Amino acid sequence: MNTAPRIQTTAGRLAALGFADGARAERLLDELGPEAVGDFALLDDLVRAADPDLALTTLSRLVERDPSVLGAFRADPDLRRRLLGVFGLSAALGEHVVRHPECLPSIQWTRWPTVGELREEMLLAVGADPDEAEPAAEGVTAGPGTSGPAMEALRVAYRGRLLHLATRDVTGECTLAEAAAALADLASAALEAALAIARAEVADAGDVRLAVIGMGKCGARELNYISDVDVVFVAEPKEGADETKALQAATRLAQGMMRACSASTPEGALWEVDANLRPEGKMGPLVRSMESHLAYYRRWAKTWEFQALLKARPVAGDLELGQEYVAAVNELVWQAAARPNFVEDVQAMRRRVEAHVPAGEADRQIKLGPGGLRDIEFAVQLLQLVHGRSDPLLRRRATLSALAALSRGGYVGRDDAKALAEAYTFLRQVEHMLQLHRLRRTHVVPSDTADLRRLGRGLGMTTDPVGEFTTTWKRHALEVRRLHEKLFYRPLLQAVARLPETEARLSAAAATARLQALGYADPEGALRHIAALTSGVSRRAAIQRTLLPVMLGWFADAPDPDAGLLGFRQVSDKLGTTPWYLRLLRDETAVAERLAHLLGTSKYVTGLLLHAPEAVAMLGSPTELAVRPAATLAAEAAAAVGRHAEDAETAVAAVRALRRRELLRTACADLSGLIDIEEVGQALSSLNDVTIQAALDTAINKVTLERRAPFPTRMAVIAMGRLGGLESSYASDADVMFVHAPLPGVAERDATDAAHAVAEETRRLLARPAPDPPLQIDAGLRPEGRQGPLVRTIASYRAYYDRWASHWEAQALLRARFCAGDAELGREFVALVDPLRYPAEGISADAVREIRKLKARMEAERLPRGADPALHTKLGRGGLSDVEWVAQLIQLRHAGAVPALRTTRTLDALRAAAGEGLLDPADEEVLAQAWLFASRIRDALMLVRGRAADSIPTPVKERVLLARALGYPPEGTEDFVEDYRRATRRARTVVERVFYED
Repeated sequence: MNTAPRIQTTAGRLAALGFADGARAERLLDELGPEAVGDFALLDDLVRAADPDLALTTLSRLVERDPSVLGAFRADPDLRRRLLGVFGLSAALGEHVVRHPECLPSIQWTRWPTVGELREEMLLAVGADPDEAEPAAEGVTAGPGTSGPAMEALRVAYRGRLLHLATRDVTGECTLAEAAAALADLASAALEAALAIARAEVADAGDVRLAVIGMGKCGARELNYISDVDVVFVAEPKEGADETKALQAATRLAQGMMRACSASTPEGALWEVDANLRPEGKMGPLVRSMESHLAYYRRWAKTWEFQALLKARPVAGDLELGQEYVAAVNELVWQAAARPNFVEDVQAMRRRVEAHVPAGEADRQIKLGPGGLRDIEFAVQLLQLVHGRSDPLLRRRATLSALAALSRGGYVGRDDAKALAEAYTFLRQVEHMLQLHRLRRTHVVPSDTADLRRLGRGLGMTTDPVGEFTTTWKRHALEVRRLHEKLFYRPLLQAVARLPETEARLSAAAATARLQALGYADPEGALRHIAALTSGVSRRAAIQRTLLPVMLGWFADAPDPDAGLLGFRQVSDKLGTTPWYLRLLRDETAVAERLAHLLGTSKYVTGLLLHAPEAVAMLGSPTELAVRPAATLAAEAAAAVGRHAEDAETAVAAVRALRRRELLRTACADLSGLIDIEEVGQALSSLNDVTIQAALDTAINKVTLERRAPFPTRMAVIAMGRLGGLESSYASDADVMFVHAPLPGVAERDATDAAHAVAEETRRLLARPAPDPPLQIDAGLRPEGRQGPLVRTIASYRAYYDRWASHWEAQALLRARFCAGDAELGREFVALVDPLRYPAEGISADAVREIRKLKARMEAERLPRGADPALHTKLGRGGLSDVEWVAQLIQLRHAGAVPALRTTRTLDALRAAAGEGLLDPADEEVLAQAWLFASRIRDALMLVRGRAADSIPTPVKERVLLARALGYPPEGTEDFVEDYRRATRRARTVVERVFYED
């Protein structure tokens, strides 16, 4: 075996050192000459670069342009180290050095110039006198659409300083905050020079004072390498000048300044100057007077505009006027949190920001994506707006300094502030390196391996640059997103919980202000609940302190945060000592989030949970909330009845507990958007069927035991109304009729007495006071109404319907279906009433007129006094009754000949009518939409308020809660009401035409 050592080529050694293309690197080094090949210090600095291949390529081009560079490198190792560091990150700045090797001496400066020095340098570059109060460039001939020498000179000077800063940045000679501030100062100097160019073009520039106000990152002195520079212009005429003409001159100055920065020249452009943050945005005048600015902000400005003004700072032009402007608007900025609808505006703005992220970029966006820079900035600025009114120490422009002030003041926990600052620094460093590469404005992390390798190495990750960078980035993003959700709340807990004395505490007043800003109507009450939940040293209190910071945010996102927090405290008091409860909420965040949403939305759900808190366990997944099959529920109910056969009340209590649990399951699925309104009606009706069947069985068993004889008759319960139509709501009674058939040889009177006793007992058991919701049995639709016997034999029903049945009874029987008891008897009853409700020849014209008169009388007489007909979901115009009567009239007229119409369900009847050509499909859609909308509202009213109602409420707060439960955004309450009015107006038009044939 050959044991001779393996000889490694030069290209191989270079590849091992970090060059991606060792052979090309070897060739380029050879071309630099023997001195370069043997210069190990040069090679070391190349290898340390983020992209050694890019650094070597740029060096090769520079040496070809200026061979003296290598000598300068040997004479000045610091120059070599810094310049090669930039070459390895920025192809664009490398290109600038190749084009302008004369800029190299500036890189040897170690001190970054002051703002004044930068201003002087940029002004001199464009030929302006820095000592003049309003310097104008000399000999400038550049007009719109042209590129003059002053513009080119400005770009060369600017990029020379940008190169200088980059050398300090990549070698760690300045911090991120220092680099961002230096970039903002350099931009300010460039704006001043651009303004000088503009003054040379505007003849009457001397008639006006023009201040350039930096906004965004420029105003905050936290600018990126490449970013739009956000500005606002404010102007005042000089003494004796006409204001209109002065503002016109100022507008031309502003336009010229913007053009001087953004116009394309042989040296490229600097950046876009963006003035869209001005009052009225793009639609507003480019320049306004101080008075005009303040008038707008006092009267018309939106919350986001005050958030933008947090960063306002004079950067160019008349700095004295700029300072006056900032002082004036600051008085408005720090009162913004007291504005009406402040929280709603902030929430809407947050949604808009998130919605604007392109779907394909969301996971790679370090600015707007989840866990990105905007998450940090948004949270910090919101806290500043809320608390800066009373705490001047929070009035800082830069994000990191503001975050530090929030931490020192106790508004943000120190560990949280540290984690956010570290993440912000990392993300901004990545942002800088992304932009340095091509000097292009980007915030998207590339997917190319070479690009990721450059980023990782630029951050000092050399072992596995791609893997280390990706892991670190994702870790920071997850942490930022997590902290973004809890940032508002952890200090609040420190104000009310018993924590170590070393922890910074928030005053009760500040905690109250924060809760109020988040939408809590009773911040003091919320503080009491939080204190009760988190006080103590028990494991329960410790887990609550972990849970509540996030859950408070979820409560704040719900329609009624106060009710949500109160409900959570009540449920926790009942289950807090149960070991699985808090562990479930801590480990399964989906459960905690869904619980917060439900408690903050529905008093009905809260009430059910308080009587069965263990049902929290079903919130873990959509599968747990799926509607259970009726057969499964029937078997469980039968088992419960069987276990308590000797005690009717206990047996039905167990069945009602089952019903309560399934009501909760259905309500949770409904509010979570897992089932639609038709499925809700089906689920609730089937659940009621099961409950009635179990109660009927229990009552029969009890009566049988009391009689000490076999039960003498067969009994069936016939569902009517919404129960019969499988359209039950949360508030629905159970409309039924009881029918029985005596067994052979049994006297009818004896059988009727036993059946009556069972019917009464069934009603009593289901309605008796208990912790579980009652199911009221309403037999008012029976023959002769409440004046008639509660139970009849099937023969009695036949005799009555043959002789006395009215048109309204035939109409009511359209909903009749068997729901409990003896199935064979149920079928007999249905067969008995079919000819009545589905007459073979339809109904007569007289009958139609009678039905129309009855409907008109109901509209006139049954609507509650004071109710708005346009907002009453049941009896109002275009509401449930309107739609149902249209369907029922079609059934009475045509179901005898059209079997498809023989259904107890309203929407199925409408669909069948459209399918058979008896109703225009467009009309069917209009009617169905109105019926569905009204049904959703009736159910939502019960869910939100915990009690039944038929009308959209008048109080604004109740309307808001109802609209939110129906999925409308906080600002969409009026949209909700108008949507309902529109749907029902359209439906009423169809009713007038189809039902009344008007």
